[in-house]
Amino acid sequence: MDRFMLHAMLQDMLLARSFEERAAREYTEGNIAGFLHLYPGEEAVAVGVLHAAESSDYVVSTYREHVHALVRGIPARSIMAELFGRRDGCCRGMGGSMHLFDRERRFMGGYAIVGETFPVAVGLAYATAMRSQPEAVICFFGDGAVNQGTFHESLNMAALWNLPVLFVCENNHYQIGTEIHRHSAVSDVFKRACGYRIPAEKINGMDVLRVYEATQSALQRIREGAGPQFLEMETYRFRGHSMADAGNYRPQVEVEAYRRMDPLSIVEKAEQPLYPSAENIASAGPDTINGFSEHLRAEQLINADEIEQMKQQVEQTVEDAVDFARRSPEPGMEEALAALDCNRGQEVLI
Repeated sequence: MDRFMLHAMLQDMLLARSFEERAAREYTEGNIAGFLHLYPGEEAVAVGVLHAAESSDYVVSTYREHVHALVRGIPARSIMAELFGRRDGCCRGMGGSMHLFDRERRFMGGYAIVGETFPVAVGLAYATAMRSQPEAVICFFGDGAVNQGTFHESLNMAALWNLPVLFVCENNHYQIGTEIHRHSAVSDVFKRACGYRIPAEKINGMDVLRVYEATQSALQRIREGAGPQFLEMETYRFRGHSMADAGNYRPQVEVEAYRRMDPLSIVEKAEQPLYPSAENIASAGPDTINGFSEHLRAEQLINADEIEQMKQQVEQTVEDAVDFARRSPEPGMEEALAALDCNRGQEVLI
């Protein structure tokens, strides 16, 4: 992997963390309404997977999809405006946090219903296979979705029809407030795929390079005609399930232990306590892009000045996105009617 890509991955991780923490702040100030499910701690999954994908691949996401959208290339301005419910958002302000969509970038939506991603992804993969196209479909979902009927039905059809779909489980250990060992009889999610003859493996989802390598290999197998593949990314969310959830059901020692594994730490431990907050870092030890940023420093692929420059660029991008969202007008009846009539001609989206 070349130096340019490594820097791009680190910058995407920094942007993801900064964007989400700023979204939390805007939510508490009343600028974002409804539900808000944030991604801090899981950045290595989105960045590793989507950097391994091709721009022509389709992406189907969940309600925790802001970072997927960012890494896919949807501008921070467009996403933040959508969170604010403004006309210049990627869905004209009518989708909100859980329903980001961008046809041009083949980001085929975030979905609020648990398990809804599976049939959508299988449908896209079926259409792709019928047209003999080389694209793959990447289907993100959480560990809480694997007990839904759509999970089993979709894996069965994907295997039966040898569809080009990569199932990516973001296993952050909790289905809202219920730990996986209490809601699932089989807590090693990847083992479920064997019932449908789908190759599967568990990956350290806190290691962006391992995520990238595993995804690249899985997508290569799909493109060679091997059919669906399954990756369980073991990760952790540092916040509660949503902004309405304080996350008090989790042992503090567990949260602090995972913070020390944070894939997004900025090297200088006590001197640069910016992510996710000074208070969190003081109580939890070193912030967590340690795994990736220290690897880059050890290999002499980045230096402190370059990291500082990245941080400044990220902060400027997020500040600009918030300013853009605040200035964007609210959608009116024209946007509502346009959304109502968008598919009256039965046109397809792929």
